[in-house]
This record gives sequence, structure tokens and C-alpha cells, in this order.
Amino acid sequence: MTEQDLNERDDSRYDVVVVGGGAAGLSAALVLGRARHRTLVVDAGEPRNAPSAHMQGYLSRDGMPPAEFLALGREEIARYGVELVRDRVTDVARAGDFTVTLERGGRVRARRIIVATGLKDEMPDVAGVAERFGRDVLHCPFCHGWEVRDEPFGVLASSAAGVHQALMVSRWSKDVMFFLHRVAEEELTDLDLRRLAAAGVDVVPGEVAGLVVEDDRLTGVRMADGTVHSRSVVFAAPRPVPQTGLLERLGAEMDETPFGTYPVVDGNGLTSVPGVWAAGNAIGFTEQVVHAASGGYRAATAIVGDLRMADLDAALDG
Repeated sequence: MTEQDLNERDDSRYDVVVVGGGAAGLSAALVLGRARHRTLVVDAGEPRNAPSAHMQGYLSRDGMPPAEFLALGREEIARYGVELVRDRVTDVARAGDFTVTLERGGRVRARRIIVATGLKDEMPDVAGVAERFGRDVLHCPFCHGWEVRDEPFGVLASSAAGVHQALMVSRWSKDVMFFLHRVAEEELTDLDLRRLAAAGVDVVPGEVAGLVVEDDRLTGVRMADGTVHSRSVVFAAPRPVPQTGLLERLGAEMDETPFGTYPVVDGNGLTSVPGVWAAGNAIGFTEQVVHAASGGYRAATAIVGDLRMADLDAALDG
């Protein structure tokens, strides 16, 4: 793995700067390095899945710790001369090439940019939820359902849309309680209630005060009235906070969704800003690791073609 201090290299010029060193950014960098493009990855070291002990559902990497996955990725890109710096991009401006400003004071230039800055999960403000996230407080049954199958589940509602999560997780356990928390029972439709009943999900009205943890293990959900329901797993819906500030400053067209505001991109991740691509959770809430890696790959192959045609056209004009 190559890590460089760029503070003294303001005139450095790269074909591509990849902002973000998660699955999407590293996958893109691997393709670009193999295509012989001078590439820099700027990574702040804040992956979304850091709280999780393992990642699942990625063929041949099922069960691998996320940190190990990223470490292997960094080793792979280094084989092809890709550089990586531990830093944060604070600004990107364009005057011909892009000028990328780093938090530590360095600046580099790039012909093309990939934004793979991901998102942050803000957990519900219930005592114990944020502290247990990624352990026995979970949000995705596809990521963790198998590992906790058949245990007593709780589902903490953030809105009436939590019904969907409760119905989905009932695939992995027949013992599911849906805690309405601050959602009024009247907000649930008749169809919601009938589906919950068909799935065997118990609806628990009333506000949740916090989680009960004993010997560093979740054992229950405590209600505001003091009642405790024995549970060993709680599913909760985080509020996604996309890290798209760079794209907004570049003037990228954005789209508001129920899960946050994300850039409008084509099938390869190209934004409305010429020369700027986006991949991974920077383009959507549901991009799992396998999707992020695929998105980075697609963006990189598109950039290789884009740069090749630009170079050939410049040669013709010259």
C-alpha cells in the first residue's frame, strides 16, 4: 500500500482522483490502475460498515471482516501503482483540470473525478441503540439475518414505514415484536395490520425507553412504563446522511428520495457534471458492498474509455 504526504506536491497531476477508499473507490482504483492510468485514492478512513464484525452476501468474501476486505483491496491497488493518501478532500474546483484540495493543505490536479464518499447512519435516539449498532442492533436482514436467525427479534419503528422492516425480518425468525415507539397505532393501515398478523409479528404500542444490556449482551427492550420485553436482537432503521457535499459544490444535479438526497447518475455513475462520476453509497442508500464494488468498476471502465477518446481526439486536433 502506498501512502504519500502530498503537502509538498501541489503540482501533482493525476488522470483520476478517487475520493473515498471503500469498496466502490478501491474497485474503481483497481480497474484504473490496471488500465495504466495514474490514479490517486484519497481516503478519510471512515467506512460505513466499520461497526460490523463481518460482511455477508459477497460471493467468495462472505463472512470476511470489513477491515480485512479493505486492507486486501489496498494491497491489490498498490500492485498497479495506484497511490493512496490518508486525508480528506475539502474542495474540488474546475479550471480545465480539476483542482482537489486536501484537509492537510495539499492540492492535486485530476482530469477526472470519482466521488465514492458513502454515507453515515444516524441511529434513532433511544438509549443503547447507537452503542449496540452493528452488534445486536442491526438494520439489514440480508446483511445479518442468517447470523441471528431464530432469535427473538425486536423491530424499532421510526415511522409507519417500519412495518416493511418488521415484515421482512420475520423471514428469519418466527418471534418478532414490532415496537411502535412514537408511531401511533392509527398510522398503520388495515393492510399493515393484517400482514403483520399473517407474519406472526406482535405489535407493541408505547414508547421505548431504552435497551437492556447485561454482560455486554442485549437481553431486552425497556418501555417507558417500565415493562421489559425479552429480546436478543433489535432491528432499527437509521437515518441515512449522504456525504455528497463535494458533488453539490460542483453543481451536480441532485434527486431527493425518502432516504436522502443523491446525485442523478447514468448507468455508469456519470453525474450531470462532465468528468465527475459517483459510486457506492454516494449514489444511494441501498448500495451494499457488492453493489458498491460493481459501481466502482463500471465508473472506472467508463472513465478509461472517456479518457482514451479524449486523448485520441486531442491527437487528431494536434
